Amino acid sequence: MSQTELDRQFAFLAEADKLKSVERANTLIDLSRRENSAEHSWHLALYALVLEGQAGEGVDISRVIRMLILHDLVEIDVGDVPLHSADGQAHDAPEIHAAEAAAARRLFGMLPASQGQAFLALWEEFEAAETPDAVFAKSLDRTQPLIQNLASDGIGWAEYGVTCQHIEDRVGARIARGMPAVWAELERRVRSFFNAVDP
Repeated sequence: MSQTELDRQFAFLAEADKLKSVERANTLIDLSRRENSAEHSWHLALYALVLEGQAGEGVDISRVIRMLILHDLVEIDVGDVPLHSADGQAHDAPEIHAAEAAAARRLFGMLPASQGQAFLALWEEFEAAETPDAVFAKSLDRTQPLIQNLASDGIGWAEYGVTCQHIEDRVGARIARGMPAVWAELERRVRSFFNAVDP
């Protein structure tokens, strides 16, 4: 018996539940435990709603939210690769990108064809970060962990040996591209934080 559309959608949604078990490098602000990737995706969707006024001209917040809900589903297969791990190259390694692309094809391939193709196209758009929607979404994706670290006294940064320069190099340009005013304020706060811990 062939699967109905609902069968495929239910199977995908059950598979997506696994994202709740993917542990990220960041802790919760209260330091009680590490954040999981599903929580991160929800928080980013909320960031998009709250910071909508920072979006550039032509940004469609509903598309941004859809991107953010979908963007980390690939971590079900690949896991979280922390931005600040080692020298930062693991996060952008070609083999990681290839594994994530394969995961996206597998996961979205579980859905009815037209829906799966639409989700995959949205995920690919986010990854390429060339459209106004994707640029804003990527900026939010870099903003949330930074704010989490500032609010939790830099516990994650300390664990990974992150410096102010690391943040400016690996995070700043990405945030500034989509939300220049937000980066200007966060850069001030990041420099103040690192001046206080390493005067």
